[in-house]
Formats: sequence, C-alpha cells, structure tokens
Amino acid sequence: MNILLLGSGGREHALAWKLGGSPLVDRLYCAPGNAGIARDAELASLDLADHGAVIAFCKERAIDFVVVGPEGPLAAGIVDDLEAAGVGAFGPSKLAARLEGSKGFAKDLCRANAIPTASYERFASADAAKAYARARGAPIVVKADGLAAGKGVVVAMTLAEAEGAIDMMFAGGLGEAGSEVIVEDYLRGEEASLFALCDGESALFLGTAQDHKRVFDGDEGPNTGGMGAYSPAPMMSAETTRRAMEEIVRPTLRAMQAMGAPFKGVLYAGLMITEEGPKLIEYNVRFGDPECQVLMLRLKSDILPALLAARDGMLKTFDLRWSEQAALTVVMAAKGYPGSYAKGSVIEGLDEAASLEGVEIFHAGTRVEGGRIVANGGRVLNVCALGESVAQAQARAYAAVDRIRWPDGFCRRDIGFRAIERERQGAG
Repeated sequence: MNILLLGSGGREHALAWKLGGSPLVDRLYCAPGNAGIARDAELASLDLADHGAVIAFCKERAIDFVVVGPEGPLAAGIVDDLEAAGVGAFGPSKLAARLEGSKGFAKDLCRANAIPTASYERFASADAAKAYARARGAPIVVKADGLAAGKGVVVAMTLAEAEGAIDMMFAGGLGEAGSEVIVEDYLRGEEASLFALCDGESALFLGTAQDHKRVFDGDEGPNTGGMGAYSPAPMMSAETTRRAMEEIVRPTLRAMQAMGAPFKGVLYAGLMITEEGPKLIEYNVRFGDPECQVLMLRLKSDILPALLAARDGMLKTFDLRWSEQAALTVVMAAKGYPGSYAKGSVIEGLDEAASLEGVEIFHAGTRVEGGRIVANGGRVLNVCALGESVAQAQARAYAAVDRIRWPDGFCRRDIGFRAIERERQGAG
C-alpha cells in the first residue's frame, strides 16, 4: 500500500517510524514532515489547509490510505473531502471532530448523556462569565470553546486570574477560538490520558499515559504543549481504566452515532482521577503529542491494520499486542519556549544518543540546512526510551539527552517523577 501521513511534529515522526515498519507499506509519504521524518518517509511539500492539493497528490501518487496526525485538518473536514474523492482516510469526520473543535459541544454531550465531567456553563459575554465565576468561586477553570493550539485553558487559582482570562479571550487574545467561553468547576485529583481506537461503534483500548504540561521542573511555570510523557500511567488501575471506558468512552461513541456523526479515529480522553472516579476534562480527536511517542514505543503489533480496521468498522474482533515495559519521552525545546524563541541553531550528537539501548529519538521541530540538523520550532526533539520500570526508562532517556549537543535547547530533568516515586513506595 502507498500511505500518506499528514503532519510535521513528534507525533507524526512516531507514526512514520511505526508505519515504516509495516510489511503492508510499499511507499510512505509525509507532508510536510521534518528532518527526522525524512529518514522514515518521502517528504512532500503540501499545504494541509489546501485539501484540493492533498487530494491531487493522492491521485498522482496512487495513495491508498491517508493518516491524519494533527487536529486542525480534522476540524476542517479533510477526512470528509478525501473520502468524497475516493481516498480512504484515518480520522474523524468534520462533524465528529467537534468533540475537540468545540469544548462546549463536548461538555453538552457529556451533560446530555450523564458522562462524568466538571459542572460548567457556556457564555457569549464576558460579564455573564465573570458573574458565574464569582458565584462559583476560585479555583475555577476558564476554557476557550474553539481550537487554540493548547493555549485555550486557564486553571485560575484566584478570581482575579479567572476574570483576566475571560477578558483576554473575549478581547480576541485567542482569535475566534475565544468567541465563546466555558467556565467550569476545578476538579481535584491527578490527571491521566486514555486512548481508544474507534470505528464508529466499537472502541479498542490503546493505553494510558501521563504528560507534564508545565515548562519547568516540579510542574512550575506556564503551560506548554507538553514537556514529556510516560506510559502506562501507574495510577490508572485496571478498574479505573474499565470505568473510564464504560462510563466515558463508550457512551460518547453511542451518543455520536445517535446524532448521525459516528466517531472513527483515535479518541483521546483527558481525565481527572477524582475520589469519585474518572471524570472527563476534555476530548481530543487524534493521538496526543508527546503521548503518541510513548504509545508507539510500547506497541508491538503492526499499527496499519488497526488504523484500517477503525476506518472500515472492523474493530469489534480486533486486538493489539503491547510491551509490558514502560516508555518515557523527554521533550527538548528551544530556549524561550513557550514564549518567543530563535530558530536555526545547530543540533549535534543525535546519532550517538540514539545508539543507546532502548532509545529512540523523534524529531518535532527540525529541518536540514547545509547538511546539518537545525531547530525549527518550539518543541524540537522527543528523546524516548523503554525500560523495565519508569525509573529505568527515565535514566536511559536522560543518558541520551546528555549526549545531544545543543546549547540553545533545554529540557525538564524530572519527567516521570510521580511515577518513579510510586515505584519506590511500591518497592518499599
């Protein structure tokens, strides 16, 4: 089969690496890709917003199947357009992608179907939103309704912070994403991510992960797109996972099917594990980044048949094999991220780092310039490792980080610290 993968980040490099190992793949293309993906796929210079150009490329190169990585093209309906043109594609339709594209839509679906989530209300004006926040009290969570590249959620510990976030969103600080705002109760507990492959009717559990959103050690500083992750999430017991699938994921699939928008693709449930059990924070409609990287490391099966089965409605009898090992990834970012940062600094030592046992390096924001790898984004590299424990995976990942020569980059040095503390307590 000829496969086209859409996207350019670490998630897409992990998918390209996994797809590239499939015996079913004859040629693998990626658009637009990055310097690391170029080792696993042929790069194509396509504008993902130009659906006509993507379809034309598929026709020219006899593409059998398209795998869509990021949420933007999904929310814009690229799967609908590809399927209408006779090209099979993995990912949800435009209507189904509203689960991520509109936080208000997802919250309303939860309310209508008794899916556990935080109490909330939706607002189209700042005054009404601020009055509700004052009535509920802090801490409280303010969310932009639309896609905001990971910047649309403010966990406000004070009312002043909440009102500032509301004003910022309605003033256009997040563009159209903030034209409507959700204010919801603050949930106490520990966050985890659960992934399920869906074919419209059936959901196949893919695994769990935890990521680190804050930029600095100890979960300090501003939120980012993710500074590291590990899988599986140790606090997601078999019973908690079962409840999340039965109380959150499967009712969502039934609700989407009932409204004529069956969900096919990856459903990524961001969860808060509370004293009452798992509650939904938000849905994403694609693999997480950097969670995809640790899931792909642990997946022993060929991923392509699973993606095809999701598209074709054939997951009911499907199964996947997973490594019992833990996987951990450390994000190396450009200095200044998530604020302003420079591009073009040279990165060396990657091959040496990748030669260590259990290590894989996935590129996120890189390009080739004059035969050298240079930084081309905020999050630039994902240094990943497998281990018999999270502690061993962490040790291997940081041993690789220390072999990479990139003075203009930085990373957190404590990825996985909660899981490692759990391991130590368990051993004690």
